[in-house]
Amino acid sequence: MSVFFRLVAYLLLLSIFECQSAFAEGEVATVSPITRFTQWWQSLNKPNPRYQPSFATQSPFTAKIYKVGIHPLHNPKRLFEVYAPLIDSFNAAIPDATFVLEASRNYDEFDKKLYAGYFDFAMPNPYQTINAFKHGYHVFAKMGDDYNFRGIILVRKDSNIKQVADLKGKTIAYPAPTALAATLMPQYYLHTNGLDINNDVENRYVGSQESAIMNVLNGDVAAGVTWPVPWQTFIQKNPQLAEKLEIKWQTESLVNNSWVAKETMSPETIAQVRDVLLRLAQTSQGKAILTSIPISTFEAANDATYDPVKAFVTRFNQHVRPLN
Repeated sequence: MSVFFRLVAYLLLLSIFECQSAFAEGEVATVSPITRFTQWWQSLNKPNPRYQPSFATQSPFTAKIYKVGIHPLHNPKRLFEVYAPLIDSFNAAIPDATFVLEASRNYDEFDKKLYAGYFDFAMPNPYQTINAFKHGYHVFAKMGDDYNFRGIILVRKDSNIKQVADLKGKTIAYPAPTALAATLMPQYYLHTNGLDINNDVENRYVGSQESAIMNVLNGDVAAGVTWPVPWQTFIQKNPQLAEKLEIKWQTESLVNNSWVAKETMSPETIAQVRDVLLRLAQTSQGKAILTSIPISTFEAANDATYDPVKAFVTRFNQHVRPLN
């Protein structure tokens, strides 16, 4: 039996007992305990006229959340190690906003998110940058050190690869079909040096910069292609393994990776993010972030900064292979 029914039964017995006592003494029982209980129970369900609920007109949590995408310079774990402190610096300097770092497993996943307008801010490679213009993004900053934005072709020191022609009939590893410094620029270099990259070699796209390096290190391919930033990181973390490889060829340089913002972002927020990037080199904490990337600085930029990339892509499409 439930507590409620036990209570009702108890009050009913108490009422009968009190009524009997009252009649026995010649008194009239006016309000029994069961009646009092019923009145109390009904009062619980009556609204209190003195209580008027109030509702906030604005949520106390007003910080906007911005998704930040970094193209797959590294595998997701390494990317978070390198770029999470940068995102932390955004959050520290812009308290009325929350910036969240989004990693992508590979270039294809990043491209889909970028071209769908998923990111509020992003750091794409230059080829992805000029494509992002068609999807509502604009450049507001970029990585510095343009001299370092070039492709490098790695071989094992104990290999028989001495000249470009020796790659004929071999396999070359690249991070992705649309990686500019680590795929398009090296393929253009090989093309201009007499190798038909569509027929003379097998092009293997392995998903990340680290994978391209490891493929050549393990002897799975004759050459692996990357660019200086991940190669320098690999040397720092694996000096003994790096000793087994050498840079056989390298390309000319182009404009480095950009920072873009969705065109719906407020100019004030974009200016705040740009300011954080440009001031990193002025503090010890900021310098540590730049060193881990590694670059010396970020710079202001705009869409026109990437006109040389548009010109390169046009040449690549005409002479090497068509890009989707």
